[in-house]
Amino acid sequence: MNAPLTTMLPRALPAEHRQTLMETAHEVAFTMGTRLFQEGGRADRFWIIRTGTIDLDMRVPGRRAAVIDSLGHNELVGWSWLFAPHVWHLGAQAATPVRAYEFDATLVHAMCAEDPEFGRSIAQWVGEVVAHRLRTARTRLLDLYAPYGSGGMR
Repeated sequence: MNAPLTTMLPRALPAEHRQTLMETAHEVAFTMGTRLFQEGGRADRFWIIRTGTIDLDMRVPGRRAAVIDSLGHNELVGWSWLFAPHVWHLGAQAATPVRAYEFDATLVHAMCAEDPEFGRSIAQWVGEVVAHRLRTARTRLLDLYAPYGSGGMR
């Protein structure tokens, strides 16, 4: 890994927990257009983007999938692995060439069970990401499908 371990994750995780998590990472690369996962598929891994952009999308009946958000450097891709039933709620596709760190969800689940403080940190971090993504998705869907757009955040 080129950058110090403590800079690879958002500050939402304490330094020791960032280090612990990063020790399980392995580097992956995706070419533009690669599908990381499909909505409804089994969520068994997650990624932190090093370089590039990944689009999150949502199936819309009778239309092309709607891009809900675009993620970049240091952002978490995939949160469904943490919450039962461990099924992807959105889809993800590389919008550009991507380099990322990949994590095995089963291993991270076991680490969370073994160290409750680590588990709380991971749950807090992922929960904050989920809350942000829900706000983003709401705004994006209103912009796409509401008669007058979102009108800004409320």
